[in-house]
Amino acid sequence: MDMIGIIFILYLVFLLGVGVWTFKFNKTQEDYLLAGRKLGPWVTAFSERASGESAWLLLALPGAAITIGLSESWAVIGIILGIIASWFLIAERLREETEKYDALTIPEYLHRKFNDSSNIIRLFSSVIIAFFFLFYVSAQFHASGKVLNSLFDLDPITGISIGAAIIIVYTLMGGFYAVAWTDLLQGILMIGTLVILPIAGYIELSGSGKTIADGLAAADSVFGNNNGSYFRGKEGLAALMAALGGLSWGLGYLGQPHLVIRYMAIRSTKDVKVARKIAIAWALPGITGAFLVGIVALLYFGPEYFLTVDPEQSMPLLATHLLHPILAGLFISGAVAAMMSTADSQLLVSSSAITEDFYHQYLRKDLSQEALVKLSRIMIVVLGLAAYGIAIFSEIQGKKIFGVVSYAWSGLGSAFGPALVMTLWWKKTTRQGIIAGLLVGFLTTLIWANIPELKALVTERLTSFVFAFLAVYCVSLRTQNES
Repeated sequence: MDMIGIIFILYLVFLLGVGVWTFKFNKTQEDYLLAGRKLGPWVTAFSERASGESAWLLLALPGAAITIGLSESWAVIGIILGIIASWFLIAERLREETEKYDALTIPEYLHRKFNDSSNIIRLFSSVIIAFFFLFYVSAQFHASGKVLNSLFDLDPITGISIGAAIIIVYTLMGGFYAVAWTDLLQGILMIGTLVILPIAGYIELSGSGKTIADGLAAADSVFGNNNGSYFRGKEGLAALMAALGGLSWGLGYLGQPHLVIRYMAIRSTKDVKVARKIAIAWALPGITGAFLVGIVALLYFGPEYFLTVDPEQSMPLLATHLLHPILAGLFISGAVAAMMSTADSQLLVSSSAITEDFYHQYLRKDLSQEALVKLSRIMIVVLGLAAYGIAIFSEIQGKKIFGVVSYAWSGLGSAFGPALVMTLWWKKTTRQGIIAGLLVGFLTTLIWANIPELKALVTERLTSFVFAFLAVYCVSLRTQNES
């Protein structure tokens, strides 16, 4: 086994060790789901960033930069703006509000905020979270298979199986403590990968005479996607829709349950301001770097190379070709870290939605804290196995990570983003408005993403968010007197 493989295995052993070590800290449901609300600003910021930028950032976005080109730069801009907006609009107020209402989850907060005696908000929220997170987690498992295929030449299904097993085990053991502290290291490795790898590529290519323009022109001749155009070669309204489609990635940051829960776990509202600066400082070079990894890989390997090699494997391939084995091993571990840091958070949030917001509230209100933690662990295994099945199916069907993540991102962001923004900033928001927003965001994504004609006009990420926002606003106005 080479040095890269040894470092990778040692890293995975470390993750499992963290899970075992943090097992003892989980005495209550608050400990298991929110780390007792005791996280400092650095851990919170890096945990939010590592969880927010999953396999799609280190694998799918570079792959899209190769096959689609400059039009993906709108996604880069949208993501950065979305991160900034979420930290300013959601973080501090949500931390205050969830502690005020003694809420451990987003569904529980909305339920208590609007005194929803019908429990409809918790029920709808739980269903939406569990449904879309199964796809999201499956994308992370699928990505782990691609990295392990690139690194050890394992078949993708074996890689998926190994990645899924490790993620499930350490999340099962350590809960949010394990998730947050492993995220700190994973966030560091990710930013190192996204900054150093493009620089190393630039240095390697500096004397070759290859230019980005030439590379994009060559890619266009191979993939035929107007790779050198910021608007995919479109004009007028079609060009505007292409740009808005990329920018719409940013809207999802306002409502991703596995991200906003970080704001709930931070030690105090004072720490939010520090964490916000750290997160934004990470995002600016990190998101830009992911796009540049794809461009560098395009120039280094050439577009024809990716006719037979999956472009979503460009990052680990580039690392093994350009970097010292020790550094490559660390950075490839960072790629897997991206998947794990997102999957572990999503498994935890999904588990909490079912155990706390459904089972505990509807079926067994008398459960002890110890029983709730045990049930949460069981649900992590069940949900993990379900996501594993979807990942295997995606691999067999040849589905891209980018598309699966976009679907889940849209459903979660549009269902919860408008609901949270309006609840925190508009006093006229009503229970009926929140229910309408949840349903419209969920159903619009479900329908729009599965009708090719609609999807070709504009992405479901934009339409579902806008429709859900309008639903919260209009229904709240109509039901003011009923609240």
